[in-house]
Amino acid sequence: MRPHLLLMAAATTAVLTLTACGSAGSSGTEAPPSSAAGAGCAPVAGDSLVVLTDDKKLQNTDNVLPAINKKASSPELIAALDKVSAALDTAKLIALNKAVDVDRKSSKAAAQEFVTANNVTAGITKGKGGNITVGAANFSESATLGELYAQALTAAGYTVKVQQIGNRELYEPALEKGDIAVVPEYAATLATFLQGKVDKNGKDPSSSDLDTTVTNLKALGDKVGLTFGAPSQAQDQNAFATTSAFADKYGVKTLSDLAAKCNGAATVLGGPAECPQRPKCQQGLVDVYNFQAGKFSSLDAGGPLTKTALKTATISVGLVFSSDSALAAG
Repeated sequence: MRPHLLLMAAATTAVLTLTACGSAGSSGTEAPPSSAAGAGCAPVAGDSLVVLTDDKKLQNTDNVLPAINKKASSPELIAALDKVSAALDTAKLIALNKAVDVDRKSSKAAAQEFVTANNVTAGITKGKGGNITVGAANFSESATLGELYAQALTAAGYTVKVQQIGNRELYEPALEKGDIAVVPEYAATLATFLQGKVDKNGKDPSSSDLDTTVTNLKALGDKVGLTFGAPSQAQDQNAFATTSAFADKYGVKTLSDLAAKCNGAATVLGGPAECPQRPKCQQGLVDVYNFQAGKFSSLDAGGPLTKTALKTATISVGLVFSSDSALAAG
């Protein structure tokens, strides 16, 4: 489970979304009979999953970035953490999650292999050093990111301890107080969380544009004593997936393709119970893509029920998280 996304669900911002199949169309290929005339796109079994590109930017920008206690910050510390951000993208984050969740390596071992393979510590300047605590949330991806930060900071001369501290409601106050100095975070979700602390009635600071999200996040961070390193290209956010076999059969690569070819009765959307009402889940698919699924199947939030339902042809498309190890190639 990824608490950052569930939090956004509760905050009615970036949360769950999925939808169905539509009328025939497109790209010079003949549509299969099952997707013609709004019949929809029936589920197709398969072992590999693929995320459909969110080409109209329904989801907000939950890029991984380091959140830092301002008093603990220094140019050397930020420069070291920025080396991690520069090396990370979503495909590499998926591979890291696979190493831990599927291959059963420790977060520390997976981080060490990543740092070596990507020359993360090359050129890091040593500063004055000192003792520093890196915090992490209580799920494996956050723990692994925390270990990546620890290795970069060790190269910068710090003596580093990594500590897992539950969910955001617990670790964010610890970060503000300075009990921990750094924690891996997700730009849009953290911005929404901080807005709730600073001004619950204020405008949602998260956006589908990364620069806008980060600008708003920095302004909120100033109010609570936090600063931030550079955002990485790695995103862990809501995404809609199909089996590769489904994508190949119906010729869909994007959510726009899904809406153009798969609206109709045969298309089954799967996700958490709250998905139909959420602006970043089924309701968003309707509003942004005009995607009309024939049926909704209540499952879980990007968990084993949804992934199994995709692979066994119970649903056509399902809500997943974009850095899920199940999306690893091969």
